[in-house]
Amino acid sequence: MKIEAQNLTYSVRGKTLLSDVSFVVEPGETLALVGPNGSGKSTLMRLLAGLARPVSGKVVIAGHPVSHLSRRQIAQRIAIVEQHADTAERVTARSVVELGRTPWLSALRPWRAEDTRQVDKALQTVEMADMAHREWATLSGGERQRLHIARALAQQPGLLLLDEPTNHLDIHHQLSILSCVRILKVTTVMALHDLNQAMACDRVAVLSKGQLVSLGPPEQALSLETVSEVFGVKAQWGFSAGGTERFLSYHLD
Repeated sequence: MKIEAQNLTYSVRGKTLLSDVSFVVEPGETLALVGPNGSGKSTLMRLLAGLARPVSGKVVIAGHPVSHLSRRQIAQRIAIVEQHADTAERVTARSVVELGRTPWLSALRPWRAEDTRQVDKALQTVEMADMAHREWATLSGGERQRLHIARALAQQPGLLLLDEPTNHLDIHHQLSILSCVRILKVTTVMALHDLNQAMACDRVAVLSKGQLVSLGPPEQALSLETVSEVFGVKAQWGFSAGGTERFLSYHLD
């Protein structure tokens, strides 16, 4: 599913948080959003999800302006996992993931075997199937994060928005979730802090002070000059032990 950000500007109480941001994400593409804290990543994610309205500009998904879609129509197309997502305490892990099927249910379309299959698949994808009957209150922050991602996957969205999806996750599950996202046949936009995780995406968008300052393939968007200027660090390229993969290393000047 294709999504377009067209000249997005967003302000709160006279303070501009995002200024004239435009880009297109093609169907099946994975785009990483990177930038310092306060650069506008989370604001942009909420605009893409239709959770906030821009002061000017618009978001278009599969040819339809998001502002013209109902909440149900948006939920059938877009799933978002926010940085500070929350859930009621007295539910099971499986119940949380089942909520992802809500946009597809109605009086004329009750719960079916396909819904159960999608929930099972999502739980297996995030390696939480064996904890499906655990109560939410007993789960760690990392386990809860994996369930929020599973709920989004159970929605079967055309567009998946992930705001810091590796927050609270150990290294194994960071790599597992990112690997899963890469092989999904779904358009994905992820806000990330780790620049080397962003390197594994199809393209990278770099935000600074609410503006889009760089966009392109990872090694182009994350040029040493851009990383130095935006993040205030000294960056250099390194190579993996086998010499097959490049990575960024950085330190204070």
